[in-house]
Amino acid sequence: MNAALQPPSPADEDRFGPLPRRMTREVVIGGVHVGGGAPVVVQSMTNTDTADVASTTKQVAELWRAGSELVRVTVNTPEAAAAVPRIRERLDMMGVGVPLIGDFHYNGHQLLAGEPACAEALAKYRINPGNVGFGKKKDTQFAQLIEFAIRYGKPVRIGANWGSLDQSLAATLMDENAQRANPWDAGHVLREALIRSALDSAVRAEELGLPRERIVLSAKVSGVQELIAVYRELATRGDYALHLGLTEAGIGSKGIVASSAALGVLLQEGIGDTIRISLTPEPGQSRTNEVIVAQELLQTMGLRAFTPMVTACPGCGRTTSTFFQELAQKVQAHVRDKMPEWKITHPGAENLTLAVMGCVVNGPGESRHANIGISLPGTGEAPSAPVFEDGEKTVTLRGDRIADDFVELIDRYVERRYGANSTA
Repeated sequence: MNAALQPPSPADEDRFGPLPRRMTREVVIGGVHVGGGAPVVVQSMTNTDTADVASTTKQVAELWRAGSELVRVTVNTPEAAAAVPRIRERLDMMGVGVPLIGDFHYNGHQLLAGEPACAEALAKYRINPGNVGFGKKKDTQFAQLIEFAIRYGKPVRIGANWGSLDQSLAATLMDENAQRANPWDAGHVLREALIRSALDSAVRAEELGLPRERIVLSAKVSGVQELIAVYRELATRGDYALHLGLTEAGIGSKGIVASSAALGVLLQEGIGDTIRISLTPEPGQSRTNEVIVAQELLQTMGLRAFTPMVTACPGCGRTTSTFFQELAQKVQAHVRDKMPEWKITHPGAENLTLAVMGCVVNGPGESRHANIGISLPGTGEAPSAPVFEDGEKTVTLRGDRIADDFVELIDRYVERRYGANSTA
């Protein structure tokens, strides 16, 4: 029998959902726990000029309100470094306690030396071993950054990237490969160089005195299969916490699909402690979209719950009206807008499941599977919309207020099930 057609084993049939998480060392980043069995953490990054305190503070706050649990900012100039403590101060005054990560390339050792307040204000430093320094300066400048992390008690992400790979290491591995009886292909060598760049730097950081519990690793590429291969191998070579992300994922649906494909495979295998969806924003699009995509990826995989999710009919010839589409959008926007409040006043509401269906074929059945669902009339059906709560039909809506009435029913359900007087 073809191996692809073999029936599942009893063990496979008993398992539903992702594989158990790979256990890594726990790292605490500004109060946020990463690794060590903690839930996968959502990270994002600003695209403002960090030296512009007002705009950077505003964007960090927007990302945090959208659900980002860590936010990275570029620290590339003395002005940017000087702005970081002012940004931290403004965020604290606004009640935005999200940890800030400093992204350093080329001159991080100089910037932290020149702005001790920046070194103190940041919750973590990101170091790229491919451009921390070159030639004889590389080891010295890397050591200086690690010494700052030790001095200020900060964790470090050692983030290798194939767009800025350590060329001297790559050349060394190419030479070694040429001596093999069965040389690897060039792609294999480059993947090994990326992995070694991260791991060798982590070992050096530990030798300098940085505890393993303060090290996070990443090794990013922009190809889906390459990323999966790199992280599978990286995960076998140590217990460092791992940050996942497809670098330069792209714009729009391409970036979303590519990131979800790569990270979904790794998360399913229990690999990854923090994630970022590196989307190129479309003109005029909010930066927060990358946070929403990351949350939805984790939630649809059953790894986290952030906001009620709406199951909605895709539409067909039975649903020629656009009303069900408009209602689905309205419901999703409503619960996402309410979630910051519900998170505090109605804990557990993020687990709510909703359904907005467009006709009688699957509408009643799908609505019964949700906590609260509505089956709208399809083309030619009677103009009525039954509503189901926890599998039972509770009311039938009619008329021009169906959308508003359904949203009110959702709010009442949340209050009844998750409110202060709830027995749920």
